[in-house]
Amino acid sequence: MADIEKTFIMIKPDAVRDRKTGLIIDRIERCGLTIEKMEKCELDEDLVKVHYAHLADKPFFGDIVDFMTSGPVVKMVVSGLSAVSKMRTLMGATNPLDAAPGTIRGDFANDVNANIIHGSDSLENAAIEIERFFG
Repeated sequence: MADIEKTFIMIKPDAVRDRKTGLIIDRIERCGLTIEKMEKCELDEDLVKVHYAHLADKPFFGDIVDFMTSGPVVKMVVSGLSAVSKMRTLMGATNPLDAAPGTIRGDFANDVNANIIHGSDSLENAAIEIERFFG
């Protein structure tokens, strides 16, 4: 039987700028998940560098930092049955060109570097990211 899980979700600056926040939140809630915490904010460069440290050696790291600090994001703690895997499915493939229609990225994203939404990929990472972004 599936367990109630908590995961971290972040609507990225491109989706906030393009007024997709409400549509994304609606999809999250319609699939039976609960938004426990939600905050719109701007991220500082240091936090973004820590969050994406696993990509620090990539040539596009600076672009990610610039993008994630370019405007507000909406960060959330989302809970429900199998929340991590349910959100991963709902978001779709990281590269929007590979994301199925009906997924958030498949319907709204155009660029792998600005792909609308971030979601934790495991319970362990969810706990780390929730602490990192909500304290």
